[in-house]
Amino acid sequence: MQQVSELLRIEGATKIFHMKPMLGAAHEVVALNNISLSIRPGKALAVVGESGSGKSTLGRAVARLFQLSSGTIAFKGRDIAGMRSHAEKLDYLRSVQMVFQDPFSALNPAHTIRHHLERPLMLHRKLRGEALDSAVQEVCSDVELDPAVTLEKYPHELSGGQRQRVNLARALAVGAELIIADEPTSMLDVSIRRSVLDLMRRMKETRSITFLYITHDIATAQFIADDIAIMYAGQVVEWGTPNLVISNPQHPYTKLLLSAVPDPAIKLDGTGAKSFASEAQAVRALARKASPEVMEVQPGHFVRKFDPI
Repeated sequence: MQQVSELLRIEGATKIFHMKPMLGAAHEVVALNNISLSIRPGKALAVVGESGSGKSTLGRAVARLFQLSSGTIAFKGRDIAGMRSHAEKLDYLRSVQMVFQDPFSALNPAHTIRHHLERPLMLHRKLRGEALDSAVQEVCSDVELDPAVTLEKYPHELSGGQRQRVNLARALAVGAELIIADEPTSMLDVSIRRSVLDLMRRMKETRSITFLYITHDIATAQFIADDIAIMYAGQVVEWGTPNLVISNPQHPYTKLLLSAVPDPAIKLDGTGAKSFASEAQAVRALARKASPEVMEVQPGHFVRKFDPI
């Protein structure tokens, strides 16, 4: 069988939302502006940016929650917009799973963890009886939860980290090939973020699961990603391997994100905060300008051309 070089290919993806406010004139919001990215099988692409940059919109477009205004998203070489039959859509929904930011709201509080894991196994793998029970036990153990302790509990009886593991277990249950992880650790305690990221990295390495990892935290992106894309105002401004982008940032917006990471050695004061805010405003104005020109800084490292500040 021929090896697939790209599991997911996003080409020229643009999404324009037409806003109709109750007061005032209608206007357009360009949430995605000509995005082109790809992810290889068994690898992780981190899309990094602040709130409103368009990264979650990109994830939802890949999850097929809405149609693009223009451009294509291809999964295994097939344009997902062309999937018409129920069987094609169901197969795509099985293959591409989404893990959301809030692990509690993604689970039904009226049902046990066993129900949450049994349902996808019954729907997508048609398992029943002993085979179903065995598969539930297996996926629970795979995400490092004790089946004997966990399965009969309700979501509110678990910690945030345990609930997020249940969400990852559901993706494993249906045999997901691509997991869209939208800020999966941002609502978790700092002490357990690392363990969830470790689990995701092991899923990638041992099960060859591909990840589209969406985050505002450039530090966690470096931990899990094989490639990284920096987004602002609906466009990718810099991309490449994490070690190249983070060790040698070229775009002012990438530098701004890195400078925003707290450093305990630097004392915060009013003057420094005002200086950072002023710099951030100038950089955001620059990054908002769309430019079709791209420079290759070095092999595997690209930056969108920009005007000097």
